[in-house]
Amino acid sequence: MRIALIGCGAVTQAVYVPLLSRRRDLFEVAAVCDLSRTLADAVGDRLGAPGRYTALEDMLDAGGFEAVLVLASGSHGETVRRALAAGYAVLCEKPLALTRAEVAALPEGRLMVGYMKQYDPAVRRAEELLAELGGPGAVRAVEVTVLHPSAQSQLAFANLTQARDVDAGLLDSLRAAERELAIAAVGESEPVRDLYGISLGSICHDLSLLRRFTGSPAEISHVETWGPAPGSVEISGALPVRGRFSIRWHYLEDYPAYRETVAVHHDAGTLELVFPAPYLMNAPTTLTVVSGAESRNEYRDVTEAFEVQLAAFHAFVNDGKPPLTDAGGALEDIVTAQRIAARYAAQHGLPIGGEAA
Repeated sequence: MRIALIGCGAVTQAVYVPLLSRRRDLFEVAAVCDLSRTLADAVGDRLGAPGRYTALEDMLDAGGFEAVLVLASGSHGETVRRALAAGYAVLCEKPLALTRAEVAALPEGRLMVGYMKQYDPAVRRAEELLAELGGPGAVRAVEVTVLHPSAQSQLAFANLTQARDVDAGLLDSLRAAERELAIAAVGESEPVRDLYGISLGSICHDLSLLRRFTGSPAEISHVETWGPAPGSVEISGALPVRGRFSIRWHYLEDYPAYRETVAVHHDAGTLELVFPAPYLMNAPTTLTVVSGAESRNEYRDVTEAFEVQLAAFHAFVNDGKPPLTDAGGALEDIVTAQRIAARYAAQHGLPIGGEAA
């Protein structure tokens, strides 16, 4: 399948370039696009892509591919809208958008939203085991802890090509547009917008796992933040069928390695997932199954979740196999993030505006 890449930054260079290089049985990269010609050429050279663009409309008009991967940072709503309107299938990295309005504006088309942790073999095994136990009705609690070092430390191994050739005025205008979208979502309050950014930028991975295991939260009961920005975030509330959830997210700039733990406590034991740094290819997630008589079993699989996700996109476009997250699932996460922002604003006497109001 001939594809085009939109965005040639950190995740593209560290993850997608090596995976697409080794999955030439599934994909041929026909074109790449980035605001930086330096990055477009660097990624294009590594993947042998003949098309190199710095303007999205030029690449979409030129064509020569069947699908696009939207890998740039920030809100992807307008980029996805234009790609779908041009008739291309789309794999979009999370978040799909910052506002519900952006999702509502999307035309009909083939859209898959990338939450690679949903495709992790350990997560799929945990889903199977939970179904055998009775599904969401058997869950007593879900507890999540994320220890998040700086992106620089996580990507130090990758030797990324840096972009220094993008006009500063253009970057300022893009940041301003992103700010306006955040205001349209949750209002003018900067602390509320900061929390919303964390929720859709990182915690959304955990919201996506809740959707798979139990369904999206039925209620957001408590939200707190503390520490030097971006600091720590605590969220808790009720699950839709039974039980409660808690998420504790800590930005620890000098922490030695990214670590994420998701524990699903049920009536007869625990399913505990421990995720390594997301940018390390084929580093296994560990699933520990705790059951009767203090039995503990560990499950690991070095199959790379991002690679499984890419294969799933290929199957979606060519065979019609539905993705694990479509526009509807991504919209659920946006709504949950807005509910988190609204609860935080209410607790702290801060104004809430936009869609979250």
